[in-house]
Amino acid sequence: MQTELANTINDENIEILVRTFYPMVLDDALVGPFFIEKLGDDIHSEAWEEHLVLLSQFWAFVALGDDRYTGHPMAPHFEIAGISRKAFEQWLKLFHEAVDKVYVPRSGAFFKEKSTDIASNFMRNLSL
Repeated sequence: MQTELANTINDENIEILVRTFYPMVLDDALVGPFFIEKLGDDIHSEAWEEHLVLLSQFWAFVALGDDRYTGHPMAPHFEIAGISRKAFEQWLKLFHEAVDKVYVPRSGAFFKEKSTDIASNFMRNLSL
């Protein structure tokens, strides 16, 4: 883990953000079970590695306009049984904590704003 907070946004520190965030998710009593059900509890598994790469690509698309991500981020959330507004709020809290571990406030503010907008959009589309 890097010791100095990132001042700029690039592929390397986006991956650090994703790999900082998801162990926090896995350990969370509210949000973790949704991911464990889909990906298992071993963050070093092939399924988790694919997810971490995909989410790194997603955030690189959001932050840098990178074209490696070609998915549809909303679609899988329609299949999650029991998803709730409270779970999204907890996901967002954890994500913001991870952002603070990786980025200086000026750069981190971008991810906090985008993640809040994305979570709000997801909750609205899921009628939560």
